[in-house]
Amino acid sequence: MNDWLLYLLSAAALAFAVSSWWGVRRLKALHIRSAVGEDAHETGLAHQRVAVILNPIKARSSDAKEAIQRACVAAGWDEPLFLETTAEDPGSSQARSALDYKADVVLVGGGDGTVRAVAEILAHTDVAMGIIPLGTGNLLARNVDLDVYDLHANVQTALFGQQRYIDTARMGIENSRTGHSSEHAFLVIAGIGMDAEILADTSDGLKKAVGWLAYTEAGMRHLPGRRKKVSVSLDGNPEQVRNIRSVLFANCGLIPGGIDFIPEAMIDDGMLDVVVMSPRSAVGWLAMYAKIVFKHKGNLPIMTVYRAGKIVIKCPEPMPTQVDGDTTGEATKITVRVEPRSLLIRVKGQPN
Repeated sequence: MNDWLLYLLSAAALAFAVSSWWGVRRLKALHIRSAVGEDAHETGLAHQRVAVILNPIKARSSDAKEAIQRACVAAGWDEPLFLETTAEDPGSSQARSALDYKADVVLVGGGDGTVRAVAEILAHTDVAMGIIPLGTGNLLARNVDLDVYDLHANVQTALFGQQRYIDTARMGIENSRTGHSSEHAFLVIAGIGMDAEILADTSDGLKKAVGWLAYTEAGMRHLPGRRKKVSVSLDGNPEQVRNIRSVLFANCGLIPGGIDFIPEAMIDDGMLDVVVMSPRSAVGWLAMYAKIVFKHKGNLPIMTVYRAGKIVIKCPEPMPTQVDGDTTGEATKITVRVEPRSLLIRVKGQPN
């Protein structure tokens, strides 16, 4: 690699870290759009049956359990039902057990993967989900204006807060080479292409050491690469053929680092924002980054945003996929659709 390009990429990484730190401070107040905009309502429950699904390997899981127990005792409620996730089962069977228990609210203590697995089961049930963010990204928590560093406040919100409905989405995956197919729910952002490559190649050790900044290191290594041809169909319209590095499907737009990646993405509008990214070089990636960080309104041909309720993408060769930060295998065809107002969640009380 030429020295000038190495210097350019190093400067970009430094700029990302600095602007992301500033973004955490500045965007917390700005990202209060539809993500917390719909009028929340009271639960109407004086007494609640509480189920708690915890990822026991998370650093603060024991503290979360104790805080939840104390709050339920203070409220005069029954002892919560505690269920722990495993590597083989990140929350699905535990969520079914919580429904069998007739829980009024299911608290989820873990990262994005645990939240997603539980939400997939609770969607369309009218049983509320309370979020206790204990992971690295905590994407849904950030997008509904929870302070991911305040454990006590999150327990109070999950147990005693108001509630509202949000959209969820599903991505069906087909691989014509292997015959494999699957379907996955997601709450924040799914994708195909380079974003999934980065997630698969991010060091777990580095994530534990520096958190979400670990993705920056992997991203820099994956900037070089060729574009791939895909066909894209939005809401049943004729296919468009595009050369892409990545396509993202956003239910909401705030990502780690305080970056408001897609300001127009709303969590309860019944639509997905589809971002087609097709840069040819490091200069193109820098132009996209500048547009995102500085919220430039001008058109950028290598970054196109569409809105749709259903998206079908076909590709001649298998490409990696991801949902909410979890890799989901390679696909030659994906079908993505939104499920409007399908999940009831607990949020902070709104001022009168």
